[in-house]
Amino acid sequence: MQVSIETTSGLERRLTVNLPAEIVDQEVDKRLQQAAKNVRVNGFRKGKVPLKVVRQRYGAGVRQEVVGDVLGRSFYDAVQKQDVKPAGQPSIEVVKSEPGENLEYVATFEVYPEVELTDLAEVSVERPVAEVTDKDVDNMVDVLRKQQQSWKETKRKAQKGDRVTIDFVGRKDGEEFEGGKAEGHQLVLGSGQMIPGFEDGILGMKPGEEKDIDVTFPEDYQAEELRGAAVTFNIKVSASEKPELPELDEEFFKTYGVEEGGEEKFREEVRGNMQRELKNAALNKVKTQVMDQLFEKHPVELPAALVAGEVRTLRGQMVQQFGGQIKMEDAEKMLPDAMFEDQAKRRVVLGLVVGEIVKQNKLSVDADRVKAKVEELASTYQQPEEVVEYYYNNRELLSGVESVVLEDQVVDFVLEAAKVEEVKSSYDDVIKPQQQG
Repeated sequence: MQVSIETTSGLERRLTVNLPAEIVDQEVDKRLQQAAKNVRVNGFRKGKVPLKVVRQRYGAGVRQEVVGDVLGRSFYDAVQKQDVKPAGQPSIEVVKSEPGENLEYVATFEVYPEVELTDLAEVSVERPVAEVTDKDVDNMVDVLRKQQQSWKETKRKAQKGDRVTIDFVGRKDGEEFEGGKAEGHQLVLGSGQMIPGFEDGILGMKPGEEKDIDVTFPEDYQAEELRGAAVTFNIKVSASEKPELPELDEEFFKTYGVEEGGEEKFREEVRGNMQRELKNAALNKVKTQVMDQLFEKHPVELPAALVAGEVRTLRGQMVQQFGGQIKMEDAEKMLPDAMFEDQAKRRVVLGLVVGEIVKQNKLSVDADRVKAKVEELASTYQQPEEVVEYYYNNRELLSGVESVVLEDQVVDFVLEAAKVEEVKSSYDDVIKPQQQG
């Protein structure tokens, strides 16, 4: 096998491969002889069909099949010989493949880029330090009570937090407009569900009352014809309900899985969950900073094939989030590549950089950390032992955990060299989702 390789541009390579004719011809003959034992041709008994006849009937198809197999095997051998690592599938053009002639083809493909790691001491990270206070627990208990709140009809003036049932009609320049009318609409005052001024205008109204309010649509409202428009809504309140929070009793505690131990045990469980959430949120904030800086400090030329593959993965994930409402054949039109390209490029760069850190520093996944991670995930279920067993019996699930753990190990490795400043913070600040830049 003769192999030559040239760089066409950037990461693109053109590989020319020339194979002796007998590699294909001998395999074709072997398969035709095998086929002759089984094919049926009129005028001949099974297994007695002359090879010449078999070749006339099936030779072209068998040759095409053999050439395809030889291309796949020889391409793999050729890139190994040239010590190149293709990124994605090659585009193959067969130059010669006639019987008796050498098989020659040209494969065009991209290679993985070389990643030169920056000095990790240049990475600078702020590590949030916080604890779960009694006040934080009190606030969380209030949140959990509000999640289970009920509503009681009231005749009082509507207050913030009340739920009102209203009929309304909106008019612009005296004319009703599309989407500005509803009957029996339920609205929690202060929820921010409606445009600014609408909910405030209902405050103080009682069931049975009706009034007009003047409001102005925001300049960035989705309906272009209403942006910045001054309108009048006629509003009638048909019912008003006030929220009623559940008592902190055995029935409430059971809702959250606490069967015994009363309020003390309930608060203990709440605190434990909050501490676990706080730990993970702090780790994620640090991890995000590390990954942001690894991305920024490693400008890498990316193979288009890898970016395209990542775009397909992200699009598939979004289709799944829609719960099958989007058909895969419609996904590319509804969710174009441009929606995912920036995120795809970031993921590819970080995959290459993280992979290089693992390779250069001979990092391997820590089995004890994998076990701890699986047990942590399982701890949120009622039968954690069964969940742990399920993970360890499912190679795909376990592999996902291993990838996360190895990435965490890379973060830890970077932090050992990085400048890390501890910043005193609060539970709420650490838990708050980070703003995406």
